Amino acid sequence: MSMTCHNLEFGRTGLEFLAYGCSSNASFDRISVRDCAKGMLRTVNGGYKGRKLWFCRRDIGPNRVFSTNSPEVLLNGVAAAPPPVLDLEHDSRNPASLTNLFEVVAEDLQTLNKNLQSIVGAENPVLMSAAEQIFGAGGKRTRPALVFLVSRATAEIVGLKELTKEHRQETVHQLYGTRVAVLAGDFMFAQSSWYLANLENLEVIKLISQVIKDFASGEIKQASSLFDCDVQLDEYLLKSYYKTASLIASSTKGAAIFSGVDSEISEQMYQYGMNFGLSFQVVDDILDFTQSAEQLGKPSGSDLAKGNLTAPVIFALEKETKLRDIIESEFFESGSLDEAIDIIKSCGGIDEARELAKTKADLALDNLQCLPSSSFRFTLEEMVKYNLERIK
Repeated sequence: MSMTCHNLEFGRTGLEFLAYGCSSNASFDRISVRDCAKGMLRTVNGGYKGRKLWFCRRDIGPNRVFSTNSPEVLLNGVAAAPPPVLDLEHDSRNPASLTNLFEVVAEDLQTLNKNLQSIVGAENPVLMSAAEQIFGAGGKRTRPALVFLVSRATAEIVGLKELTKEHRQETVHQLYGTRVAVLAGDFMFAQSSWYLANLENLEVIKLISQVIKDFASGEIKQASSLFDCDVQLDEYLLKSYYKTASLIASSTKGAAIFSGVDSEISEQMYQYGMNFGLSFQVVDDILDFTQSAEQLGKPSGSDLAKGNLTAPVIFALEKETKLRDIIESEFFESGSLDEAIDIIKSCGGIDEARELAKTKADLALDNLQCLPSSSFRFTLEEMVKYNLERIK
């Protein structure tokens, strides 16, 4: 698990532990997101087949959704009616903060932290010290917060007043070195897997097992396409699904399953997690070009420098042929990386990526229409909007 757990920014236990963060490179201090332009999803070519599900929205009637068995199919499809459209430029709301957003599940998150620490145990003092850094990172609670929010929002559908025991089981490398960070991640991941298996829910176990496979698939896809200027947006979305959205989607669906709602609702929660996760990744890729090195904690354009071509780059390549030459040279000439970044900004690559992020965000909001109105659904909506506010 070293490959998938080297970024120990989140922590986890059981379903919430897994949601806490064995992912690629996402952190909510730098919100990440990705999606399709022009208001609909592009088709991802592949050999998977998926069964179709239907659910009814109160306001627009039946919508088609797709099985979680098929990532390619999940990334393809058009809603039966336009999802709600975000217009942040004319939104008069006060800026959101993560502390405010998580207030409705603050007690759940505190309980989770205690449970996570108990998993590590006092007999492992080095790992315990490393884990405390993870659990104390206030901005790293996005995924577990999503799990608790979906848990409580869907629990209301079936009349649950409290979460079930299945819902709520009882930057490290800079301080402790990469080796300890990886060991801490491996240890906690093994512990969480054991607790997860003891829940004896085969559907959820399969979901999380698929996430582990997806992590590896995403890393392989990324490594095999470095400096490849022919990479398509569909391929980028699929890689982003594997590396970021798969975990979020499986966690939100798992939470709904434990609430006991029907399959149509749990499938919509999967779709919400997937669309939010993709939007999250696209935003992160935009910030890699628009924020300073101080804000990012690494040089601007570092993904591009390593040959990882993200949405802004893919859009820019469609408009500027010179950019291809620079990238394919692997930035051999001095100053070529800065020149490439300037081209991406000036030719509209950032703007088109913003539209992609907004499109995915709109789809995520649409997925929440099946939930009853509550403070938990409202917070799930606000998290989508908060993400986009980072690139206003």
